[in-house]
This record gives sequence, C-alpha cells and structure tokens, in this order.
Amino acid sequence: MTVEATTERVLRLLALLQRRPSWTAAELASELGVTDRSVRRDVERLRALGYPVHATAGVGGGYQLGAGTRLPPLLLDDEEATATAVSLRLAAGGTVAGAGEAALRALAKLDQVMPPRLRAEVRAVHGATETLVGPGVEIDAELLVTLARACRDAVRVRFRYTGRDGEARERTAEPVRMVTTGRRWYLMARDVDRDDWRTFRLDRMREVEATTWRFRPAEHPDPVAYVQRSVAEAPYRYLARVRLHARPEQVRELVPPQVGRVEDDGDGWCVLVAGGEDLDWLAVHVVRLGFDAEVLEPPELREAAARLARRLAAMAGTG
Repeated sequence: MTVEATTERVLRLLALLQRRPSWTAAELASELGVTDRSVRRDVERLRALGYPVHATAGVGGGYQLGAGTRLPPLLLDDEEATATAVSLRLAAGGTVAGAGEAALRALAKLDQVMPPRLRAEVRAVHGATETLVGPGVEIDAELLVTLARACRDAVRVRFRYTGRDGEARERTAEPVRMVTTGRRWYLMARDVDRDDWRTFRLDRMREVEATTWRFRPAEHPDPVAYVQRSVAEAPYRYLARVRLHARPEQVRELVPPQVGRVEDDGDGWCVLVAGGEDLDWLAVHVVRLGFDAEVLEPPELREAAARLARRLAAMAGTG
C-alpha cells in the first residue's frame, strides 16, 4: 500500500473518531475496509502525531479520542464547516466579552483553508442575514467557563451578587444550567441559604469561585421555562394576564420569551402573562399586538386600558 493511501486512511480514521464518542475496532475496520490489525497500526500513527486516542479492552470496549495537552487539527465535512463559519460570524458580534475577537481569528483561519465553493456559500448566508437584537451586556468568557464546569461537575459556587436594590451580598448556590435570552445570560441554581431555586443574572455576579463541595443534583424545574418565568414575571410590580384571540404561535412571534409567557387557552385563544412596572405601558403593548383582548388580571389594567381608550379617542377627534 502506498504512503498516500495510508495517509488518506489515517485521516479518515481521525474523522471517524471525531464524529462520535466511541468506536469498536470492528466498527472502524468495517468503515475503513481494513483489518482490526490495520486499525491498531493506524491508531498508533495518530498517537505518534500527538492525538490522544484512548483504548478500552474487553466487551463493549473500543477507541475514543480524548483531550490532549494541545488542540489537534479538526476534520470537518462540508456541512460542519459551513455551519461553523456562519456561527463564528454571528459570534463576532455576540455578548461574550473577548469572544468577538477570538471568533474573528478562528474565522480567518477557517476561511483560509475553505474550498472556494464553501467560502462563497458562507458569504452568501452572511450577506443575506441581519441580526435584529439590541445591544446586550457583555459577559466575561472566564465566568462562563467557571459556571459551565460547575454545572457539569455538580459543585457549589460562591459569589457576590448585586440585587435590584443595589446591595451586593455573598451567595452560595448549586448551579444547574445557564440560559441566554440573546441579550442577557442567566444562571438557574438552588440558593443554598434560601433552600429554593433562583435565577441569577451573570452580569450582576462578582468574585465567582467554584468550590470543591460536590452536591447531588436534585429534581428541578425545566431551566428554560423557569428562567423565562423569572425574567418575564418576578421582577415587576404588576403581573398581567390577558386573553388574546390568537393562536399561541402568532403571539410568540411578536412577544420575545424574556418579555412574556404565552399559554394555549383553546378554540383559537391564548393567554399572555407579562410583567411591568407601569400599567399604561402594559396596556399600550397589548393593544399594539393587534388582537382582540380580554384583561383577566389585575383589575387596574382594565382601568389603564379605559384611560388609554379615552386618550386615543381624543387624539382621533371622536371623544
């Protein structure tokens, strides 16, 4: 067998190992069309190049590409390369501090080795795309890494947290998941001192430290639904429930998840749950949705809607 054929086979082996967590020798041999012995030799070639290929003996054992002391080159197929390049372009304008510059560096490297046909596809997608989000709050990438590892390893974290009253207090929490709304990042965790689930904004967290105290993950609410409820409802003085003559998906297209929660009410109706500090503001935004509406609560919102109706009638000269 020629050196070129061997090199091509070793590269195919590397691509397979990067595709999924574990392979048996028989599976790899079948994919490559060689014997188990050839697979073992090719694995040794990869190891000699610095790729940490781990082997597990016995029934159910196999080969797995592990983490090494340096990041080895990745092999991407056409779809993976295109998706990665598009994601990097979006990340260049994201809310993670320093990620924009890193994304641009990675994109430059990827663009340099991309075939022209793929480069053209990526640029076409980017040229036809605009991001309709306002400026977000930048989050330090190290903070994200610290919290992600704490969620993965189930260890408690300690930090100083600035509440809505402006006071910074020591908190200890058992993190479950981070959730981003596009503009802000949140952590869902069990507050140890309060023995209850809480949502923490990452931009209000300081001096975050992962401890060595492991905890046993408990049953918890769905992180996305819990954060949405906390963000859209909990912080506000008023909580409105308004019945709308529209399908839930119609309202969700107009109301971001961080602004309100939509519940199906059947027969072509749904219920919008949203919080606010000002009832007039809530009334205006419900009217702007453009659907027939019925205020369920609070009663004060009906009064605000009546005031708004009188003002609009006066503006139209029909009052």
